[in-house]
Amino acid sequence: MELTARHYGLPGPLTTQVKEVILPPKSGFLLYGAMALMMVVLTRRERFRALGVALGIDAVLLLVRWATGTGLHGGHPFGNGALWVVLGYGVIALTRRTGAERVLLLKGVGLALLLVAGRKTGDTWLLITAKARPTVLDPYLAVADRALGDPSWVAGRMLKATGPLGAHVLDLVYGQLAVAAVVVSLYGLRNVAAERRFPRHHLVRTFLVIGLLGPGIYMIFPVVGPIFAYGTGIEHWQPVGLWTHTPATAQWSVGDFWPNTPPPLTDPHAIPFDELTPRNCMPSLHTAWATAIFIHSRRGPRVLRWAGTFWLIATLAATLGFGWHYGTDLVAGVVFTLTIEAALRAQARGWDRSATHLVTYGTIIFTALLLSYRYLPTELARLPWLYGPLILLAMGSVIYGYLRTTRAWERQDISLPTQRRPEQGQGQEQEQEQGQVQGQGQESAPAPASAT
Repeated sequence: MELTARHYGLPGPLTTQVKEVILPPKSGFLLYGAMALMMVVLTRRERFRALGVALGIDAVLLLVRWATGTGLHGGHPFGNGALWVVLGYGVIALTRRTGAERVLLLKGVGLALLLVAGRKTGDTWLLITAKARPTVLDPYLAVADRALGDPSWVAGRMLKATGPLGAHVLDLVYGQLAVAAVVVSLYGLRNVAAERRFPRHHLVRTFLVIGLLGPGIYMIFPVVGPIFAYGTGIEHWQPVGLWTHTPATAQWSVGDFWPNTPPPLTDPHAIPFDELTPRNCMPSLHTAWATAIFIHSRRGPRVLRWAGTFWLIATLAATLGFGWHYGTDLVAGVVFTLTIEAALRAQARGWDRSATHLVTYGTIIFTALLLSYRYLPTELARLPWLYGPLILLAMGSVIYGYLRTTRAWERQDISLPTQRRPEQGQGQEQEQEQGQVQGQGQESAPAPASAT
């Protein structure tokens, strides 16, 4: 990615990450979230020490910038300290730890750096899509979206009716998706310090794989979104105080249709667009990540389940209401996530026939959706009463298959027999008899505390 970005005259993910060791970071919240992931392997005392060092470093750097008159240049005034602490623990792992403790600490450091590197790689991907794909396929999705009732146009009018408050709330939810992922991940990794090992599967794995595979589909199906292709771009939201420093894109749009009037139904064709706006709509990765957060929050306490549900609903409302995505993007994003989540869970617990069937089915449905959006959009739009429910039914079938298969896996994992030793003091004859009973599926007598 670094070499590809350099080819297009852009700074790559390695360059931008190294700069944030000293320069104001783009997202201080992300860096502290990454440090929090690393701290799951630390003891309570070590966590307080790490947090104190990070805050102290940030305070010193902030004073230095104030004294020297160095501005933030659009970055955050905090976050460098968290990155320093993560890198410092990497050095500690290599120089002060040995054996399993070294491996565990390096896994924690690697998990934190992977989260940050994933964000930097994603930003680079977005720039590359704009440079490498001069034309976009928005007209195809705009026509196909008729089958779903033009949900982006409907949500855009609804969000506009809420005024500045609704727009700012959804913007906060949309922009801090990674922070929500860290919160849910921390709950899933809460026992790492006590058990001295990571669970077989957790949310960060799904997040990273979604970010790894999704941008590749952006290159195959480049789309900028309805607010750009059929509206005035970011300028539409500047009256409510959002995104006031962005380049104008209205001259590249088909017309000023969004969100008041759906575009006319014509035969779709690719249209040219600028080299700055990311082609990051198909599938909707914000929908994919919010769906993953929702799935992993189901195992948490009630407040975490409520938070996961809220984040999913608010993210869906933001993706449509702000005009970032078409409804077809969201459907594809849900199928995309469930297929990836199923594959990762199967890889962690061991592949079986049900896992192969589920992942294969999800892949087929996802591919069929993309092909229908690209080659059958007019047919979808002309018979919305038929194809709209079929699109939703296809998504629903993947959801049903995922729930049915994963619940069967959970029942299998719970019903695994536990082998226990026979009680001490019993004769060899009784021990053999208990072994025969065990062979018939019954449980042997429990071992005393001294044996366990």
